[in-house]
Amino acid sequence: MHATFLHTVLACLLLISSSALAQSSTREAEAQKFNTLLYYIDEIYVDSVDAHELVETAIVSMLEEMDPHSVYIPAEELQAADEPLNGNFEGVGIQFNIFKDTIMVVSPISGGPSEKLGILAGDRIVTVDGEVVAGVGVTNKDVQRLLKGPKGTQVTVGIKRSGVAELIEFEIIRDKIPIFSVDAAFMVAPGIGYIKVNRFAKTTMEEFMTALADLKAEGMKDLILDLQGNGGGMLRTATHMADTFLADDKLIVYTEGRSFPKEETHAFRRGGFEEGRLCVLIDQGSASASEIVSGAVQDWDRGLILGRRSFGKGLVQRPVNLPDGSAVRLTVQKYYTPSGRCIQKPYEEGVDAYRQEKYERYENGELLSLDSLDLPDSLQYQTLIKGRTVYGGGGILPDIFVPLDTSDNSAYFSNILRKGLDNRYALMYVDSLREELEVRFPDEDSFVEAFELTETEVDAFIAFVTKSGVEFDEAGWERSGDAIQLRLRAMIGRNLHEGSTFYRIISELNETLTRAVEVLQDGTFDRTKLAHRTF
Repeated sequence: MHATFLHTVLACLLLISSSALAQSSTREAEAQKFNTLLYYIDEIYVDSVDAHELVETAIVSMLEEMDPHSVYIPAEELQAADEPLNGNFEGVGIQFNIFKDTIMVVSPISGGPSEKLGILAGDRIVTVDGEVVAGVGVTNKDVQRLLKGPKGTQVTVGIKRSGVAELIEFEIIRDKIPIFSVDAAFMVAPGIGYIKVNRFAKTTMEEFMTALADLKAEGMKDLILDLQGNGGGMLRTATHMADTFLADDKLIVYTEGRSFPKEETHAFRRGGFEEGRLCVLIDQGSASASEIVSGAVQDWDRGLILGRRSFGKGLVQRPVNLPDGSAVRLTVQKYYTPSGRCIQKPYEEGVDAYRQEKYERYENGELLSLDSLDLPDSLQYQTLIKGRTVYGGGGILPDIFVPLDTSDNSAYFSNILRKGLDNRYALMYVDSLREELEVRFPDEDSFVEAFELTETEVDAFIAFVTKSGVEFDEAGWERSGDAIQLRLRAMIGRNLHEGSTFYRIISELNETLTRAVEVLQDGTFDRTKLAHRTF
């Protein structure tokens, strides 16, 4: 019996070894084929070529043939590509705009080196290390090149400050600058908190838990989590956020791949919000990690998902470093929601068609009505506690559909936004009145509650828009005027105070947020009889 067993084992080992050798031989043959072609191109092709560029192009094309999310990152772009996930970059720490061909400081980033030195909102950077950067056609890319740099390095900037005749010089020692994931957190109605998260990075959960604690201290009982436009990020951060809402050892997500066994991730710690009512907002820009969180919440009947169908990215990438310092983010697994849904949308028609699909949703009417969607029985799944029907096959379908609100749209409004005229005017407005505004509205709350544009100021904005090449359209103003003024107020608030000021004001145009507040207040949430009280 032992001899038979030994022979079987040896036969299996020989078979595995033979298979591995065959695969290795095939790879070597393909590599040799590619290298031979490069050799002949270099030796006898009619024109001179850049072999490096050829290889770069070949890699990009090869990955695009596989799936839309396996991407090549050249060595010189790798650090910048990782910055949003790492939650920081290295530089001087300012938010800026190019205003009248000059770098204007919109605000110094809290805790960054520029703030510590006393650089102020409204300052204009006119020289960098002795190089004049005002009136020379400076671009955003130029600013990145001049001001970003390794921690500990020094850059000297010359600043023109309103009311100060001489140029002020600052020697800035670059440092790590945070990239924030939480855009805003505030009480949107009595007992109802709102948190908007823009990405899933290394620092996201720290920011999120701080926001959650602050809102609880303000009396929050129910939470609206806004993941609209959130394109995702780190899988681990997504599972940690879902864990905040799920108790015990409930399954959050599982992944599988050809070279990787099935791996399940379960809730494992006491969360920060396991009992209150929860609404999650999504739209066609919510992808990947956003879909993991909303899928887990939906599958466990933990809360309601509101908005429009999410993007549909259910592929997991792993970074693979290449010898020259470049890297590939290679798709290695698919992820599945707790009910077994793979929400990855089809990509067989190529990368261009795949990326265009979310724009086609408007053309086929999906953003205005769910009737345009084909939802066959084969895509149906059941939630894990209440047995509600949910769907796979291409994004998370919300429990409560909220159509895209086009009532404020007009060509006039679109032209203003396309040219960035609301932002440009807000910069001018705050720059000319900063000291007065800071006295009248010393903090964000006072601005949100009391700031209004006068009729004269509205007329001045319209005149500015006209002078900038967008002819006044009375019908367009009639349709969009209120929305334009609201957005202008929000822009002014952002330039005077914080980014969160913008979201607090612009929330009036967030139709999905408005619907979520209604759902929590009018009994709709309770009538769904979800399982949130069991967590």
